[in-house]
Amino acid sequence: MISLALLALSLLLDACVRPRAGRGGLLPGRNSAGMWLHSLVIAIVFGFILAVCGHVPASAALALALMALFMMVSNAKRAMLGEPLVFSDLALVGAIFKHPQFYLSALTRSQKALLVMAAPVVPALVWWLFVPSWQAHLAGLGLALAGALLIRLSLKLPAIERLAREPDLEGDVARYGLLATLILYRRRWRETRDPVPVMAAQTLPHPQELAIAIQCESFADPVEIFGDPALSLPGLAAAREQAWQWGDLLVDGFGAYTMRTEYGVLFGRSEAELGFRRFDPYLTARGEGSYALPARLLAAGWRSLFVHPHDLRFYNRDEIMHAGGFAGLVGEERFAPPAPDEGRYVTDKAMAIEILDLAAKAAVPTLVFAVTIENHGPWEPHASAGSLTDGYMRLVRNSDAMLLTLRDGLAALGRPATLVFYGDHRPSIPGVSVPGAARHTPYVILRFDAGGQIVPGEGQRVDLTPAQLHHAVLGLISGQAG
Repeated sequence: MISLALLALSLLLDACVRPRAGRGGLLPGRNSAGMWLHSLVIAIVFGFILAVCGHVPASAALALALMALFMMVSNAKRAMLGEPLVFSDLALVGAIFKHPQFYLSALTRSQKALLVMAAPVVPALVWWLFVPSWQAHLAGLGLALAGALLIRLSLKLPAIERLAREPDLEGDVARYGLLATLILYRRRWRETRDPVPVMAAQTLPHPQELAIAIQCESFADPVEIFGDPALSLPGLAAAREQAWQWGDLLVDGFGAYTMRTEYGVLFGRSEAELGFRRFDPYLTARGEGSYALPARLLAAGWRSLFVHPHDLRFYNRDEIMHAGGFAGLVGEERFAPPAPDEGRYVTDKAMAIEILDLAAKAAVPTLVFAVTIENHGPWEPHASAGSLTDGYMRLVRNSDAMLLTLRDGLAALGRPATLVFYGDHRPSIPGVSVPGAARHTPYVILRFDAGGQIVPGEGQRVDLTPAQLHHAVLGLISGQAG
């Protein structure tokens, strides 16, 4: 009876995951194969906990609590970022402990206190309810192993092999349920293979040529987000007027997933080409190194530098960037800690100074690809501004000033150069900037001749995906569009 109650209640919790399925059926619109996979996952979790504590009711309660946690986390993520929990999110669990400031900073003081108090409750409960009888522990272990074996065999059945062949996260969660979708998507992801290496560029650049690409944290046009023309950014407006090319960058993520945009611009592979790798392309990027801009430019004599004022082990950038052809990595150790009134992260002003210094010292054709961090959320009201929107605006204006500083600094160097500046995703600000159909950010491309003068383009707006921006930049600086 306990097992049946656990299964029934877990399915009801799974039915609460958004987006919800349609009407009709045992569970509204839920696929039977999805419910089968869900049942096996619950059996594994229940069996594992039972193998540890040996107490059947407590094991069932903890398994149900874990399902409730997954449901709440997925719904909270969808409300804030516009998509439910996906299998690749589980790869970030370790990052919570390695880089807690990115995650715990989003919690209030009371939530942090609750987390600290709750942390010892589960092990204390397991110890208190521990049953020394070996039969229950052995039964739990057997159930967990049997469930794992059945999942492995079930995934090979034709009826399940046909499921979720193409990424459709919203639709698949509604059809199959959260746990089943996590299992299916991980399976499809593991089935993908690295692409065939791509040819490098051969066109020789000007011996003093520079290419500066800036991925600016949460950089978006406030006029589009907040609907107030008074919030226009002067730097962005000026850059659009002088741009060789500008437009909307059609990014995939909202409020997060920096690495999706970063990968697209660096590696140039579209979501269709990535398939199930699209959700976190950095998990597999080391096998795609030949596609990265630095690798494609290396044979033509370019030297490439990656700049990011944070721990480069985050997202495994330290390994990925070397695999992609970067000759040097500039991390947080190069920058002084921000002053108390500057916020949590290295400022965009400090980034601009470092980037221009690297450009001035470049003795060969050089690509500098930089990823900023100052405008990383969650945003807090500033001393002179009383809302989250004002807190965001203070920082996005700093990013806008960085754009002007780089424009003027590159012009002063008097070298042929290309400046690419774009936002990685829109900010997620509760009640103000929320997930919707519009997710784009701005991008601009400025070009400078050997005298430092801005080279005018056609000035037309061209909307691009991050992968298309990669190919546009590659075509501009190497003459190779593919």
